[in-house]
Amino acid sequence: MPRLQIPKLHPGWLLVAPFLILLAALYLGPILNIAWLSFTDPEPGLGNYEKLVTSDALARILWTTFRICLVTTAFSVTLGYCIAYAMIHAGQGGRSRMLVLLLVSFWLSVLVRTFAWLMLLGNHGLVNDTLVGTGIITRPIAFMRNELGVLIGMVHYMIPYAVLPLLASMQTMDSRVIAASRNLGATGAQTFWRIYLPLTLPGVAAASMLIFILSLGFYVTPAVLGGGKVLMVAEYISVQLLVTLQWGTAAMLAVLLLLGVLALLWLMSRFMKLSVVFGGSTR
Repeated sequence: MPRLQIPKLHPGWLLVAPFLILLAALYLGPILNIAWLSFTDPEPGLGNYEKLVTSDALARILWTTFRICLVTTAFSVTLGYCIAYAMIHAGQGGRSRMLVLLLVSFWLSVLVRTFAWLMLLGNHGLVNDTLVGTGIITRPIAFMRNELGVLIGMVHYMIPYAVLPLLASMQTMDSRVIAASRNLGATGAQTFWRIYLPLTLPGVAAASMLIFILSLGFYVTPAVLGGGKVLMVAEYISVQLLVTLQWGTAAMLAVLLLLGVLALLWLMSRFMKLSVVFGGSTR
């Protein structure tokens, strides 16, 4: 009679097991509590989730969030691709300096960046004063308190997040493939569109997914640069929690955001291995 094979557990797991259990409890506990609130506050049932199909205001906020996240992802990944391409083809010294500048922007608080844009793009900010002073425009351009200002702030914040996975993807590319393409007579443009860009698509997909997921939870930039006229889901959740005290609605939206992120990860896993996308092994 064959004996049951019990898999051996590495002793290292015993050292980290208490911390993993504590981390899982601290992570899952609040999530389960939020999910419970979404079904029980103010009264048990699916009333909070019915608002998704009955409330025009909620549908408008969700559409605004999706649209801004999509545009932010497109611009951030496009600009990030250009920066990563320039870094990978720069010399060692130039690449190091560009990487330092990129990391410095990483360390700046989102609040500091947002107020900097507020000073630059206001009606009497540096940009409008320069354009009016040089006679290019006669009246200040409304950069603030609209979607344009929110997009400028979000794209600026997200570009470093797009550059890093794209840079990692480009660094792992076999340069001999590019050299072979050029030796066979392909022009620089043909090599880029037919060889270089397809080989970097996993990095593009990883950067796009990362930017879109992070954009879903943006709060400070839309609140400051949007001036209350551009309402996204995160700010609406804050209003429901702190102003109107409708915790059930806020919990429902939080659950919706979480499910959206999980669905996005599942969708990506149907087309490619997530470990490969984030630079892991292909095995």
